[in-house]
Amino acid sequence: MGAHDTAGQVTEPEGVREREIRAEQQHLDRVYRRLTEKIHEAEFLMDDAARRAQVGTPGALAERDAQVFRAGVHLNRLNSEYEDFVFGRIDLLDGKDAARGPDGAYTSVEPAEDAVRADGTADIAETLHIGRIGVLDAGYSPLVIDWRAPAAAPFYRATPVAPGRVVRRRVIRSKGRRVLGVEDDLLRPGLRPRLGGTELPVVGDGALMAALGRARGHAMRDIVASIQAEQDEVIRAPAASVTEVGGGPGTGKTAVALHRAAYLLYQDRRRYAGGILVVSPTPLLVAYTEGVLPSLGEEGQVAIRALGSLVEGAEATAYDEQPVARVKGSVRMAKVLRKAARGALELGEVPQRLRVVAFGRSVRLEAGELARVRQQVLGGTAPVNLMRPRARRLLLDALWEKSGAAGRYPDDPELAAEAREGFDEDVSAEPEFRDFLTAWWPELTPRRVLAALADERALAGWARRVLRGEEVRTLAGSLRRLDAAGEGPLSVHDVALLDELQQLLGTPPREKPPTEEDLLAELGVAEVTTAADRNAPRRARADRLAEERTDYAHVIVDEAQDLTPMQWRMVGRRGRQATWTVVGDPAQSSWTDPDESAVARDEVLGSRPRRRFELTVNYRNPAEVAALADRVLALAMPGVAPPEAVRSTGLEPRFTVAREDRFGTAVREEAHRLLAEVDGTVGVVVPMGRRAEARGWLAGLGPRVVALGSLEAKGLEYDATLVVSPAEIAEETPVGLRVLYVALTRATQRLTLVSGERDLPDAQGVPDLLRD
Repeated sequence: MGAHDTAGQVTEPEGVREREIRAEQQHLDRVYRRLTEKIHEAEFLMDDAARRAQVGTPGALAERDAQVFRAGVHLNRLNSEYEDFVFGRIDLLDGKDAARGPDGAYTSVEPAEDAVRADGTADIAETLHIGRIGVLDAGYSPLVIDWRAPAAAPFYRATPVAPGRVVRRRVIRSKGRRVLGVEDDLLRPGLRPRLGGTELPVVGDGALMAALGRARGHAMRDIVASIQAEQDEVIRAPAASVTEVGGGPGTGKTAVALHRAAYLLYQDRRRYAGGILVVSPTPLLVAYTEGVLPSLGEEGQVAIRALGSLVEGAEATAYDEQPVARVKGSVRMAKVLRKAARGALELGEVPQRLRVVAFGRSVRLEAGELARVRQQVLGGTAPVNLMRPRARRLLLDALWEKSGAAGRYPDDPELAAEAREGFDEDVSAEPEFRDFLTAWWPELTPRRVLAALADERALAGWARRVLRGEEVRTLAGSLRRLDAAGEGPLSVHDVALLDELQQLLGTPPREKPPTEEDLLAELGVAEVTTAADRNAPRRARADRLAEERTDYAHVIVDEAQDLTPMQWRMVGRRGRQATWTVVGDPAQSSWTDPDESAVARDEVLGSRPRRRFELTVNYRNPAEVAALADRVLALAMPGVAPPEAVRSTGLEPRFTVAREDRFGTAVREEAHRLLAEVDGTVGVVVPMGRRAEARGWLAGLGPRVVALGSLEAKGLEYDATLVVSPAEIAEETPVGLRVLYVALTRATQRLTLVSGERDLPDAQGVPDLLRD
């Protein structure tokens, strides 16, 4: 473990994170070697069974089939679980007894009475890696514990208040066979645990908790207990209805909510078999979230999605300026899209005349008659694409009336019905009628209708008395990046509009062509197979569930204060019957109309009872960083109390000033300085309009430096943060002060600010905004 000063500062030894990643990589390599051996064993059994097939006795064939079935199931499971195999680890104290379960792990839940010595030291007696399936080594010791096994339960159930035997819980993030990162929770921060004769290393927030827990004095230990109690109360809150979690920067809202999801899922797996959806505002935060809450096993119960990835086939890559975002995010867009979904039927070359031949006579419908039929069809409430059968029926009604055939059988209803049936069959079979219906009532796609909004004249008609003229021009202009089919770069706000349009348009049912099995079944032929014949590779069940699932049992919304009304509608459709965990902080909101969003949120959550929790302790930011950020909070949200920062490093934020022609050079120099001062990552937060510039400024400095726009920093943290041109960040949106507050609260150790002329810095380089 790193050294700690009396103020609670943690100084990780050089390369501790890298050493821990390397140690986990070595274990993962060992696991994969063992998996390869198991796969070879299964393949040998398959080959051996195939040779048995040459023996023709009924008993031999039955034995062969059973052996192939068992080996095939095992082989399929090994192959399907081969990616991202190990995702967790727990380090445990000695237990009350020495009994072992069938997976090779000790069964004791509570620690032995002498597990912790009087001086606060303890030995790690057992380390368990948690993964998708259990793996034993050749000596039957556990290399990986199946996440569903009883021995894995502490990984999900242990909390700071009730840790059981767990000292350290580690999340392991990997891609394929490569470990990318580790993140630790320290559930007993007051201990000095030892593993293999050396002090247990802790990475990430766990290291901060260790620093707090080991600081001198009762006051600091009381603060640690307060943090633990706050977090435990949220994690174990009853699952029914809505759990709202508030708290300022650094209070652990996201991590607590994610551990709550894992806790709920493990407590009641059957209830949450419908899946848990975690919604994050940005892809960067999704990547961070995936490191905290791994995918939980073969059922694919946990889906982590960015707002720009919630709609199948769409991925947000473009950025909307604030004036555009305000229009697209407003609930008023629902009215505009409702009109556009129907009005888009009139775009393009719409036929103005329908001519068919029935009973040897030509029957026509002219433009006015067709307009009346369309109006009648649109009188229904079904989605537009699902109205097509109604349009077909009403067109046939109009043609029947126009033909005069309806009056030929006044006294014989049966003959009239028979004539009408024949009329419908004849007309429907005509190519002219089918081609007309296709052109007159085309199948619309959400992308095509979204692209149609780029037509300013059409949009003005659909948005009449809903949007102002300037808003119409702004909206139409932003969508000209799409082609007529709607292909092109989408913004996160466009994705919410696509989801709304999907609801308004609907998907027409498709007729599936008959399969070979269907045809054989019609002939009464049943195919006889053995297990060996049926052992073809199958699609993983998790993939199938992911494709089918559109509604979830529990929904977690992170950074909820940033969701626009249209985004709330999109998320709400995925949790109509769900319980919810909603995490947010109004002081960090980048949305300009929180009242409008609150109404949309309340419509989604409905009348469900709500429980509110507030996290009050900021253990991310040192007090020196928090004090600076609190000045901005007082300007952005007067009267709002900040969370209490409980760590002090003695390192005040650094201020520097650069001329515009040397801005890039100054930023690069400061980033290079921070890289030398911290062991971990450096986040360089710039105004949204400077993102491309910033990537150029920082080129070649290595992967520990991350450049991101001010609106992308939400929910993230870095060992050091470099905030560029604070006045520009504060002025770039109507809620820029709140955005700047977020940027200033990302650092766990050091904060530097680079100011330009717009910041009006004083002689010490402190921007006007941040002076007392």
